[in-house]
Amino acid sequence: MEFDLPMTDKLLSTTRAVRKRLDLEKPVPRAIIEECIGLSQQAPTGTNSQGWRWIVVEDADKRAALADIYRKAADVYLTDQAKAAQGATDRQTARVLDSAMFLAKNLQRVPVHVLPCLEGRPPEGTPLMGIAAIMASIFPAVWSFQLALRARGLGSCLTSLHLFNEQAAAELLGIPDNIMQVALLPVAYTKGTDFKPAARPAPSTIIHWDRW
Repeated sequence: MEFDLPMTDKLLSTTRAVRKRLDLEKPVPRAIIEECIGLSQQAPTGTNSQGWRWIVVEDADKRAALADIYRKAADVYLTDQAKAAQGATDRQTARVLDSAMFLAKNLQRVPVHVLPCLEGRPPEGTPLMGIAAIMASIFPAVWSFQLALRARGLGSCLTSLHLFNEQAAAELLGIPDNIMQVALLPVAYTKGTDFKPAARPAPSTIIHWDRW
């Protein structure tokens, strides 16, 4: 099987963190969410554990409550980030901060909230190798989910600020103690699909061959 490399490369290079261009009015069919999660199940997991679990929140009241939990951390974090960025000339960073603030204000309006979770929790004192293996068992699936959304005209943004109060979200959604939330993704159709690659440094500036 030969891949269409130009199309594949375009998908990989233009799957952005979408916030302001999420369509807050257009409903998202459950079938599309299920299809994209189904594709994410092909992602690799440590020891083939397949411990992915997904909470998909459509209910407006629950979305509003999740947004309140998110804002408790976002208000402090984003304000600190904005202060730190004052006077900076990096326009891309300024745009990201502005869009992050927009999302914090409007998260409850995003039609679907998706919380990727993992079965099991690392014991206290788990070494770095163990933490890396745990995260490597869920984030490949999350990225596959986001790519699948992009290919179908939807956008998403991986956020984690609600995890500052993970327990409140767990109580709201009835998540058992042995299930670990790792992110919250607002999901919606996008306003247009003409996303472009972001400005990034040349690969040669971040690659070390054979040694640092």
